[in-house]
Amino acid sequence: MLKTVIVGASGYTGAELTKMVHLHPELVLSGLFVSESSTDANTPISDLHGTLKGLVDLPLQPLKDIAAVAKSADVVFLATAHEVSHDIAPTFLAEGCKVFDLSGAFRVQSDSFYTDYYGFEHQYGDWLEKAVYGLAEWNEAAIATADLVAVPGCYPTASQLALKPLIDSGLLDVNQWPVINAVSGASGAGRKASMTNSFCEVSLHAYGIFNHRHQPEIAAHLGCDVIFTPHLGNFKRGILATITAKLADGVSVDQITNALTSAYQDKPFVRPLGAGQSAKLQSVQNTGFCDIGWSVSGQHIILTSAIDNLLKGAASQAMQCVNIRFGFPVLTAIV
Repeated sequence: MLKTVIVGASGYTGAELTKMVHLHPELVLSGLFVSESSTDANTPISDLHGTLKGLVDLPLQPLKDIAAVAKSADVVFLATAHEVSHDIAPTFLAEGCKVFDLSGAFRVQSDSFYTDYYGFEHQYGDWLEKAVYGLAEWNEAAIATADLVAVPGCYPTASQLALKPLIDSGLLDVNQWPVINAVSGASGAGRKASMTNSFCEVSLHAYGIFNHRHQPEIAAHLGCDVIFTPHLGNFKRGILATITAKLADGVSVDQITNALTSAYQDKPFVRPLGAGQSAKLQSVQNTGFCDIGWSVSGQHIILTSAIDNLLKGAASQAMQCVNIRFGFPVLTAIV
């Protein structure tokens, strides 16, 4: 069995990963870690996340000696801040661990991306070049041999899964940039309480207009520019992306339907709903699915894409990548 470590285990994504590792027949949970300064250090994870009571009651250990932890691990999940993943991933990689990073630290190969959007200068260009983008349905061959998988952001996952089959098939006129409006539940802001994610304060609103870090991530991996506007909603979990795009000349709804159904016919976690259908949050919350619906009028298409931001947008996609990397059945431990 593969010895598995989760760093940043106290958060919502860390808890989801903990449950999946516990359920996975080929992984054994060998350590849950938080930063040395964390107030959660030495607390059983089940005290923070009651759904784990009786399943996993391991303590959250302060991460003091990274190299020592790395020597006793095969698989490492980093559910950590971008700068933290940037700093510690190379140590785990140097010890031969396979690293699945859920932060943005290795997602985009660009000299200016990290200074412009993340506020730090990337110091590990060699690993940035080797990192494989973990959009599981589209990068299986590369993931299967990767040492470092950069798991996509939740907004980029919902957006790309809907758009990529159409762009790759040449069915969109990308001279008119696709417009993505996406709404996320408050859990996307993390577990730490603040005025920005308090249910008493959250009102449906747009943020990061024209400067959100996920816009260049989406554009880089789709190979075309997009307009992306995220919104915060006053619900707990899930993302609904509504995407408007222009079709290429002469494209029919049947071609759209064929492109989407063909792309995902053997991909169990993506469910094309059909023309005239709209994706709904309640159908994907607490699951690893992405539902995609579409409607066509004249030369325009509106796509809807729904995922659970903590699962398909984070933890379950990371586990998909683990299953691909080690040749396990893709559905293993993902419910």
